[in-house]
Amino acid sequence: MSTITRDKAIDLLKNYNKDPFHIQHAFTIEAVMKWFAYELGYDDGAEYWGIVGLLHDIDFELFPSEHCLKAPELLRDGGVPEDIIHAVVSHGYGITIECGVTLEVAPEREMEKVLFAVDELTGLIWAAALMRPSKSTKDMELKSLKKKYKSKGFAAGCSREVIERGAAQLGWDFEKLLTLTLQAMADCEDEIAAQTAAHQG
Repeated sequence: MSTITRDKAIDLLKNYNKDPFHIQHAFTIEAVMKWFAYELGYDDGAEYWGIVGLLHDIDFELFPSEHCLKAPELLRDGGVPEDIIHAVVSHGYGITIECGVTLEVAPEREMEKVLFAVDELTGLIWAAALMRPSKSTKDMELKSLKKKYKSKGFAAGCSREVIERGAAQLGWDFEKLLTLTLQAMADCEDEIAAQTAAHQG
């Protein structure tokens, strides 16, 4: 398992991403991935899981129609090891992107399966949080989240099919994925806000 430093990963992210939403999403997935690393007993790999999270959407802002196809080139140019590149690309597995290509690199390691499962789900959870008076995940109950999830018109851009496929790839029931990801978001909310604020602009 090879890696790069977090500072280098952040520099690489910001080379290709300027939109505050994309920066926030990168720090959200970093924090959630690290949370899952500790939760699942991969304490020694937590920083590595986080770096994969930081870089997972590196090509999305500039090359949305080639998402996960352009990423390997950008990451290799930045000196990123092949195992991280595989993890980044695998979060698009089975998805047909704008240019018409269906991505075929499958998640293999548990870390990659977690990334696949939580990427869309964190977006849906955050959208639900922003509709609450507190605008926070910290006081969100699972039943409230499940109600939003079942409303097809809510956060329609967050693919339920991908989220449910992610749970299946992990061998988890859907409620376990929802429960753990909501807990991760709540536990990491302050850290995500601080990191996002520090790296805007």
